[in-house]
Amino acid sequence: MAATLAETGAISQGRMQTLPEETLNLELGVDRFLTSIPAGYYTIASVEGLKSLLENPQTLLIDVRESSEYRLGHIPKAINIPLRTLTHNLDKIVRDRPVVLYCSSGYRSAMGVMTLHLLDYENVQGFPPSFAGWKAAGEAIARL
Repeated sequence: MAATLAETGAISQGRMQTLPEETLNLELGVDRFLTSIPAGYYTIASVEGLKSLLENPQTLLIDVRESSEYRLGHIPKAINIPLRTLTHNLDKIVRDRPVVLYCSSGYRSAMGVMTLHLLDYENVQGFPPSFAGWKAAGEAIARL
């Protein structure tokens, strides 16, 4: 059965009234975050852009792929913090330095960037071309 627009509004209003305050606060916080995302979505769009940023020795490059992927090949100077362990390794991510996250195709790094921004890291960017783009550009690959 399809609900009319008026019925949907009533459902939404009723839902908002029955949610616990903690949930409402979380939803408001997430909404505030999502509406604050700037054009470009905290990204470094090209291999040349990443190489330029990596000229700064303060830049921290984080590979958020699984350790097994990292061992097979990664961007030189990258450290490995798998996405699922990101919040357990915040002590390795300095807040006052540029931070760049990448993965194999861009999906996990985007989740990592959002996670860190939600945790008030303001210096974090993603590299959407990711490892696949770096490799396709013929750039050096480091291996363990």
